[in-house]
Amino acid sequence: MEELLRTNDMVLISYIESMLNDAGIAHHVMDTNMSVIEGSIGVLPRRIMVDSDQITQARRIVKEADIGAL
Repeated sequence: MEELLRTNDMVLISYIESMLNDAGIAHHVMDTNMSVIEGSIGVLPRRIMVDSDQITQARRIVKEADIGAL
């Protein structure tokens, strides 16, 4: 798996997950349990991971949504 995006923005994570689901791209959000350790203050970013064979398509989807440079 490769990292698609790293962010603290839960709304952005949900939005990207929705786009990836619609495109049929398997993904996993890493570090979600770290918020429990840090006290849920949102300091530690979460990572959206995508299978290596789908990372190019996932980056294209994010770029076309004008979310940012990947």
